[in-house]
Amino acid sequence: MLDRAGVLSASHDSASLNICSSCRSALCKPNKVPRLALRNNLYRGELPQQFQDLTWVEEKICAIYCVTAHVTRLFQSADPAQPKTFHGNTCAHEMNVVSTASVLPRTPADINGLLSVVFVGPGKFDPKVLGTVFRVRRSKIWAFLIWLKHHNRLYSAIGLDSTIALMYPEDDILPGMSEGVI
Repeated sequence: MLDRAGVLSASHDSASLNICSSCRSALCKPNKVPRLALRNNLYRGELPQQFQDLTWVEEKICAIYCVTAHVTRLFQSADPAQPKTFHGNTCAHEMNVVSTASVLPRTPADINGLLSVVFVGPGKFDPKVLGTVFRVRRSKIWAFLIWLKHHNRLYSAIGLDSTIALMYPEDDILPGMSEGVI
């Protein structure tokens, strides 16, 4: 399976593809498949419709393995007429240590330890103006974990702790996130 952007031209008997050098190197060897090819059982299918709107923070809360830490830079508009206008980016950085959960969901403290927010703007940071950037929904997290336990063999032996789930708001930003803003 290739992304359409990777197919430069195609006919019934040939194709011109845009692929990275490591994939090209693997494909030039007999009986070799690129390490990140979907053929290596990396494609797990589509999520059900009810989980299509999971936020990246909610996914991180439900992840068995965490291998990245995230740094978000937010710049607030200096225009007083647009006090809720932000721009910025989030960079994911690989960690030297893989964090493996034995119980899920991860606690808010665990998630906050993997996130940093650098805020640049006039005045004090108000987390309420972020909208859905760091949004978490307790019922969505719990429903997703139950679904994963029944549909993903990696989650079958993972314990689920409803008392940890109660640490999350029904629909708000990640608890404790605003205390870690620089």
